[in-house]
Amino acid sequence: MEISKYTDMAVMYASAYGLKIIAAILIFIIGKWAVKKLSSFSKDLMERAKIDKTLAEFGESIIYFVLLIMVVLASLNTLGINTTSFLAVFGAASLAIGLALKDSLSNIGAAVIIIIFRPFKIGDVIQAGGGMGTVKDINLFSTILEPVDKSIIIIPNSSIIGGNIINFSNRKERRVDHIFGIGYGDDLKLAKEILMDIIKADTRVLAEPAPLVAVNELGESSVNLVFRAWVGVDDYWDVYFDMLEKVKLAFDEKGISIPYPQMDIHTDKTQTI
Repeated sequence: MEISKYTDMAVMYASAYGLKIIAAILIFIIGKWAVKKLSSFSKDLMERAKIDKTLAEFGESIIYFVLLIMVVLASLNTLGINTTSFLAVFGAASLAIGLALKDSLSNIGAAVIIIIFRPFKIGDVIQAGGGMGTVKDINLFSTILEPVDKSIIIIPNSSIIGGNIINFSNRKERRVDHIFGIGYGDDLKLAKEILMDIIKADTRVLAEPAPLVAVNELGESSVNLVFRAWVGVDDYWDVYFDMLEKVKLAFDEKGISIPYPQMDIHTDKTQTI
């Protein structure tokens, strides 16, 4: 009799809730599949509209998350669960999680600012958050840079937004800056002519804006000359390093010294009795 009692209860609950459980599972499985398709389709539409890749990926993530929540709520409603109370519990849990992960959330907020205001985009060369390199990826939590040595720098988005951002790709030109010191006994005019000749001989240097060679400082042990030349962004590093080598070789050939900091010590010899 007791076994028959439990069997009858199982049949009763199965008939009452079995279809609801099956329906809820089907809604979740089919809904999740549909959400994935819709979010991918929305990304394709944004890419066809030539929207920035970062913004398209960010939009896809938001659409997927919102639609998935709607699918979960629909599944719970099918089971007869009061979603109003569930939303209240979810809100309280979200608040607790938000307080625990406030640093991560600040990175997400910074990602939204980067995507909306576009201080830089993927492919730009920037200096921000203590790093410098080409922007390879911008995700919800960090920005990934690739410096000239091909390493990877991962910077939290909040660190980027919280400091200065230098974007070297906003313009087509970039200025090469060097400071060269010569000795006080060297020919100043000759040194300036050498530097200007090096600039004019390099076809990668732009005529406008005009290059500049001038006395920048009368230092403690050298006369410091400022050397400025504008080049295309893609030529910047090649010209930067080439100029250092060319100036050193030209100064050596013309007898112009590049002094290093030094100190002269004079001793006073006194005779003691």
